[in-house]
Amino acid sequence: MTSPLARTLVVLPALNEEGSVGDVVREVFAKLPGVQCLVVDDGSTDATASVALQAGAAVASLPFNLGVGGAMRVGFKYAIEHGFHNVVQVDSDGQHDPAGVAALVEALERSDLVMGARFAGEGDYTVKGPRRWAMVVLSTILSRLARTKLTDTTSGFRASGPRAVALFSDHYPAEYLGDTIESLVIAARSGLRIEQVPVAMRPRAAGQPSQNPFKAAAYLGRACLALVFALMRPPIALKESLEVGP
Repeated sequence: MTSPLARTLVVLPALNEEGSVGDVVREVFAKLPGVQCLVVDDGSTDATASVALQAGAAVASLPFNLGVGGAMRVGFKYAIEHGFHNVVQVDSDGQHDPAGVAALVEALERSDLVMGARFAGEGDYTVKGPRRWAMVVLSTILSRLARTKLTDTTSGFRASGPRAVALFSDHYPAEYLGDTIESLVIAARSGLRIEQVPVAMRPRAAGQPSQNPFKAAAYLGRACLALVFALMRPPIALKESLEVGP
């Protein structure tokens, strides 16, 4: 019987992560025997692509920056074209421990989309101020929409099963926060089963964090706007997209 990991593609969106992406790829292979890894070089201006290739990953290089959502849509399409059943998103900066992928994939046996939750009892990761307030509001609303408890709706550590892969290959949003908030709205409205499992986060291995205290102050309003726009859009009719072959 084929291992679920052998049918799983780990996708690393990467923008100027030459300092960390190689180590992350090697750790993925070391901790997840049989898994395949795709690095989507999202318009990097450094050596991200060559470092990833040297580490053993397949690489898809984009001519310009599309953002995490655009990079992940490439990953979902690649998965379908190459016969993978599952896709797991892992950050290329080293914050996600690849050891947690196995638990996410195991949960795909009963769910279509599995979130790695940073605030569900594992590790000591904390967020304060406006960013934390936004996460609480988003989690409350999206938990009701998904009909399950979600404590970390902006987590980028997530696994998609066959139905979610088929859905997201055509409809994964690319705008700001769309890859987290709107993708959950799309999944819930399409009838996908969503759940979360606890994961621990690690410090960024290299590069610069995308958030600082000033950006965090604007996060609350932008996050809520992203949710409003996502809820305003009509549900996507996806009967054909949700059909998955053997």
